[in-house]
Amino acid sequence: MSSLTIGVLALQGGFHEHVELVRKAAVYLATAESSAPNPRPEITAIEVRTEAELRSCDALIIPGGESTTISFIAAQSGLMEPLKEFVKVDRKPVWGTCAGAILLADEANATKKGGQELIGGLGVRVHRNHFGRQIESFVADLDLPFLTQGDGNTKTASSPYPGVFIRAPIVEEILSTEAGDSDKPASSAVEVLAVLPGRKTKAAEGVSQSTADDSVGDIVAVRQQNIFATSFHPELTDDVRIHVWWLEQVMKAATPTSSA
Repeated sequence: MSSLTIGVLALQGGFHEHVELVRKAAVYLATAESSAPNPRPEITAIEVRTEAELRSCDALIIPGGESTTISFIAAQSGLMEPLKEFVKVDRKPVWGTCAGAILLADEANATKKGGQELIGGLGVRVHRNHFGRQIESFVADLDLPFLTQGDGNTKTASSPYPGVFIRAPIVEEILSTEAGDSDKPASSAVEVLAVLPGRKTKAAEGVSQSTADDSVGDIVAVRQQNIFATSFHPELTDDVRIHVWWLEQVMKAATPTSSA
């Protein structure tokens, strides 16, 4: 594994910002101390607009933006089926932020009239625009324990992460995985990585159909197998920690497992 290509779906939304943070995270990893026996791969970030560009990628980020628009353009440009194959058949690492999280969900509530086509693969139901209109956007400090679990070779600071929420979705329900589902093995549980406490009660009455306990808070980051999703926008901050962590997960997935 001498190189990795990280694609950012560039049909609409904050793709440029993600590309820049991937590049900054790659520089950070290249210069950070590592206990890994082998040198880290060279990481290249590219914008993805075609099937050929998608197929050249080892991992993919689906950015924040307008999920209905991204879905429509993907369908019109012939990218929707290749995206589904990338996520659910090839099972390459993929990260969706805000609109990207909606597109990766198996189900979505509060969609526009007529609904929208989803890529799917993540066994959750999301609620679009959970916190209201764009004028009700906010930034909240998030506790992200997964950044300090030592899951990769690079240690990250434990200070709160600035979560930028703009017409953000939440995970309102984790769906059960049935045996025999070819898209999601029965052993693949959805892991809750972050919650936003105390905000659910502030949502407008009747907007959320979530049955989560108020004391638990809203689920805003999850992982299932190769899929990682966040309700908030890391690409709209200058904090590189989540991008560093995710690149480490991509490197781990790309490293062949030695047989005994």
